[in-house]
Amino acid sequence: MNIIDALSIFTFSYPSVMATVWICGGIYFYLHWEIKQPWPDSFHWDAESPKVTILLPCYNEGANINETVGHLFQQNYPNVEIIAINDGSTDDTADKLEALKTFSQSLRVIHQLNRGKASALNHGLSEATGDIIVGIDGDAILDYDAIGYMVSHFVQSPHVSGVTGNPRVRTRSTAIGKIQTGEFSSIIGLIKRAQRIYGMVFTISGVVCAFRRSALEAIEGWNTDMVTEDIDISWRLQLAGGQVRYEPRAICWVLMPETLRGLFRQRLRWAQGGAEVFLRYFSQTVRWKNRRFWPLLLEYIVSVAWCYSAFFMICLWLIALSYASPLTDYPNLLYSYFGGALILIGLTQFIVSFTIDSRYERGMLRCAYWCIWYPLAYWMLNMATVVIAFPKALRRQKGRFATWKSPDRGEIFHE
Repeated sequence: MNIIDALSIFTFSYPSVMATVWICGGIYFYLHWEIKQPWPDSFHWDAESPKVTILLPCYNEGANINETVGHLFQQNYPNVEIIAINDGSTDDTADKLEALKTFSQSLRVIHQLNRGKASALNHGLSEATGDIIVGIDGDAILDYDAIGYMVSHFVQSPHVSGVTGNPRVRTRSTAIGKIQTGEFSSIIGLIKRAQRIYGMVFTISGVVCAFRRSALEAIEGWNTDMVTEDIDISWRLQLAGGQVRYEPRAICWVLMPETLRGLFRQRLRWAQGGAEVFLRYFSQTVRWKNRRFWPLLLEYIVSVAWCYSAFFMICLWLIALSYASPLTDYPNLLYSYFGGALILIGLTQFIVSFTIDSRYERGMLRCAYWCIWYPLAYWMLNMATVVIAFPKALRRQKGRFATWKSPDRGEIFHE
């Protein structure tokens, strides 16, 4: 077996191996914890329940802010304050936020120059009075009981520093939107469940998350120079000794891209953010005291290696195709085996994830037709974004504000 054959086997087999790891971890999480948690659950909070501050960073959210804040006003939690931070919006976000203040005394509005989401969160944290800090995006809709589900983890254990919720896609007007509905269940949901079992959680989803305020203050809040502040805060909290939990009952409805261009730009930012965090904290994660990080670290390193391996194999295949010559003498039967295994494991992954998530959202199987096409697209998109993003992360200047731009939120949803 030569190096090309070895790379071929690695490239073909890695997706199947990782899907199997996610399936096993997701099933264990469900049977060990999730199935024992009542759904829906009725919490009886009293006046002494932990005070919660919801931080709502906003940049050009005029089209969505009324709906987002309106749902926050109706949360089934008694002790809440809302701080909306207008991060230099150029649309009518500021005016709409000021108008919303007249509907509830629980809403406070802060205006600042455009310095990015992390800067806005830090500004809000400095004004917060709650013991628990909940963060959501300015275009998201938080389920009425989500805060209670997340707060319960902090009450149960003093070691919990952060809780990541369960984002659900509500832009389903196009095939891309429908496919992402399955992705958030079959891939992202299973990954978070598996990572919670195996050690550390890679990302606390910034669109719906909760933190112990003292833990945030201990690490001096969010870093303002990271492309993805949520990945960065996740690693820093866990490196500081805190525990991060996944709460699937904390549902938040989010807008996602419905165009290929918008999806690619989003995933490129995610990939660059992951690379930045890896490069900055690698020296800390390899220390013995952080050995629980090692499975997560190994998974990331191997996944990056796979992306470049897949890119290399595609280039070789294109070269071989142009010369009408075989790429490798390795038996085609082996490649057929890996391809068939990936299809079978992918189908199993969808069945497992849809069965678990149907507890929270009925009708998941309606997206099954679109999802069967996604495993290949997911891995190819992952390959392309990582190959491009890793060099960008190496070149990015440290200390520069990571400002944001209005993403593709699925404009078809608003038509």
